[in-house]
Amino acid sequence: MKHVLVTGASTGIGYATCVELLKRGFSVFGSVRNPPDAERLAKTFGSGFTPLVFDVTQEEGIRESAARVGEAVGKDGLWGLVNNAGISLPGPLSEIPASQLQKHLDVNVTGVFRVTQAFLPLLKTRPGRPHPPGRIVNISSTSGRIAFPFMGPYTASKHALEALSDAWRRELMPWGVEVIVIQPGAIVTPIWDKASYISSAFSESPYGRILKHVDLMESKRNAVPVEKVAQLIEHILSCRRPRVRYAITRQRLKYWLGPKYLPDRWLDMAIARVMRMGRNHDLDR
Repeated sequence: MKHVLVTGASTGIGYATCVELLKRGFSVFGSVRNPPDAERLAKTFGSGFTPLVFDVTQEEGIRESAARVGEAVGKDGLWGLVNNAGISLPGPLSEIPASQLQKHLDVNVTGVFRVTQAFLPLLKTRPGRPHPPGRIVNISSTSGRIAFPFMGPYTASKHALEALSDAWRRELMPWGVEVIVIQPGAIVTPIWDKASYISSAFSESPYGRILKHVDLMESKRNAVPVEKVAQLIEHILSCRRPRVRYAITRQRLKYWLGPKYLPDRWLDMAIARVMRMGRNHDLDR
């Protein structure tokens, strides 16, 4: 039996991944933070799914869940670990509290570190455990390579996750454990229900006049269905030799290749034009 752990399974990419993997015959462990979500998912998914209740910022709960999974999978070990749990709270860097940056790093980076470290023994091949080396799939973002305005804490955390993934991949080469990064662009998830937050929360800030022109709904209209990401994760866990990174976005030239390869100053000017962020000495008045 192929066992996979998916963190952040209650909604979005995590939920869709559980659906896809169960459909393909995997045994799935899914982490959630709240017992009611665990009960809901257990009823929805049935016997092939095992809910785990832990927060990626709380090491004790992670370790307890790792021990529980280890007992459940036995010599089969883990076929895959999908580090999906994460947060995204937008805001201008000059206006947000330091705690908002710290929270992003704690969840999106250190959380991945905690979970990976705890479950890593179940991914490695050992004597008496004949399963092939497992695979780690880290859900990064196009923001892991491209920094857009007002997404500083999220972008910083995803840049850090990219580096962490590279380090893990190279350190785990002796055991054959692959570390693969997925870089989604805008994805259709419940996060868009809060899309108007940034313009209202910072309307009285020096950025208020700029933020009222930010069309977050354009990103929503060009978002990739979450099922596409789930299908990609299943492919990565099933194919013979996955690539190191996969970017998945619509309008690839506009939202990925162009921003990725333009000279920095050119990209700055393009963003300023789109977001009406040219120099304006009246902003602080």
